[in-house]
Formats: sequence, structure tokens, C-alpha cells
Amino acid sequence: MTQISQPRRTRILPASTLVSEEVHQRQEQRDALAMRCRAVFERLRPTLIETYYNWHIAIDPETERYLIDPTLLGIMQKIHDAYGNTNEVKLTIFRLNDTGTCGRL
Repeated sequence: MTQISQPRRTRILPASTLVSEEVHQRQEQRDALAMRCRAVFERLRPTLIETYYNWHIAIDPETERYLIDPTLLGIMQKIHDAYGNTNEVKLTIFRLNDTGTCGRL
């Protein structure tokens, strides 16, 4: 019995063409954005947590505007409506609870 050997597909998307330095730079930018958003979140949390406990909040650190919704899908739709379809990271999503995390750690 003859078997025809075909290359095994291991990836759905093509391999990344980013250089490791660029990946590192993007990660640093995301970390800096997260730190700026966290500072705004810590200021907003005490006033919003009573009314919107466990809701999702997306924060823009430049303008300190925020979007709020009880579901992750809802907040994603609000972000899309407000900021359009872009690949640029502008917001960070938190959850209005004691830790600010959106899931289990």
C-alpha cells in the first residue's frame, strides 16, 4: 500500500514577518498604554464600582474618556462604534471589581 505524503498543515495563518525587535517595541508600547490606563482606572473605580460592579470598562488614557457595558461583547461593539476598525491599540479594558481583571488568574 502506497501512502501519499502531504505536508502537514500546522498554521492557519502565514508565519509572522515581524522582526523580534519590532515585537519587543510593540509589547513595550502596549505595556506603557496599560500603565497609563491603569492610573485612570484607579481614579474612576471608587465612583463607578457601586453602580456598575463587574461591568467592563474601556479607557482611553489620552482623553480619559471611557466606555462601559455589562458584557464583553457589548464593550467590544461600543469600542468598534466609537473608534472604528483600526489595528492601532488605543484602549485598555478592565472590569469594575476589586482587582480590575477580566477573568481568572
